[in-house]
Order: sequence, then C-alpha cells, then structure tokens
Amino acid sequence: MSSPAVKPIPDGMHSLTPYLICANAAEAIAFYTKAFNAVEQFRLPGPGGKVMHACLKIGDSMLMLTDEWPEHQAFGPNHLQGTPVTIHHYVEDVDASFQQAVNAGATVKMPVTDMFWGDRYGQLKDPFGHSWSLATHKRDLSKEEIEQAMAAMK
Repeated sequence: MSSPAVKPIPDGMHSLTPYLICANAAEAIAFYTKAFNAVEQFRLPGPGGKVMHACLKIGDSMLMLTDEWPEHQAFGPNHLQGTPVTIHHYVEDVDASFQQAVNAGATVKMPVTDMFWGDRYGQLKDPFGHSWSLATHKRDLSKEEIEQAMAAMK
C-alpha cells in the first residue's frame, strides 16, 4: 500500500508506456536519440554489459526498453521475425521527422501521405525490428466525414 505522498503514476509517466525488447539495447538507445530526438532518462546496467532497463523520453511520452534475455524468453522482433505491434508517434512536422528517422537508419514501410482520417501519415521499421507510424494531424473531421472519405477510396 502506498502512502498519500507517493503518486500511483509517477510524474512524467502516462498510464500506458511502450516497453521494447531490443537486440543490443545500447544501440537502440543511440538510434532513438538520433531518429526521434529521444532523451535518455536513465539506464540500469545488467550483466555482461547488457541494458537491464532504460527509460527514454520522446516528445511528452516515455519509452522503456531492455536487451534481449533469452534465458527469460524475452526476444525482440528481429529474433521473432516480425511484430504485430506498431508504435504511433504524433509529431509537429511528419515529413521532417520521417526523413530524420530514415537518415538515422529506419526503413520505409509506407511513405508519408495525406490520409482520409485527417492525418499526414507514414510507417517505418527501425533497425531493431520495431514498427513505427509517424503522423501530424492536419484536419479535424467528424466520424461521418471519415466514413465517407474511406468509402470513396473503394
């Protein structure tokens, strides 16, 4: 049981936080810093130079990560040959942010384009196998307008 002075959700955290498993988490930290302007909050070293746990701040959100730990069945998407998860990242300028990530080593899965739901949007795969979607919201649309725009695509 926590005391009244202890916040159940720490300052700076949101109720959901992605926690990534990466083959070579130290390299992943360097990539996320270069690609997404991540700011390392802390890193806990593990045995053999591995990263036991790290926390990065990207925009107003936190991203946690660790190295792969085969002895605990903790593998990243490259080991698993894919991932069903995409991390969605809203940014001020999707074109510039997307290009920054590509320049840092991300692979384009879907080029940036204007989407029927009002976002300018694109998808990337990072060198560690994680999927990212980047977007800038451009137009506020009603549910009906989005449905009409989607129907017009068929």
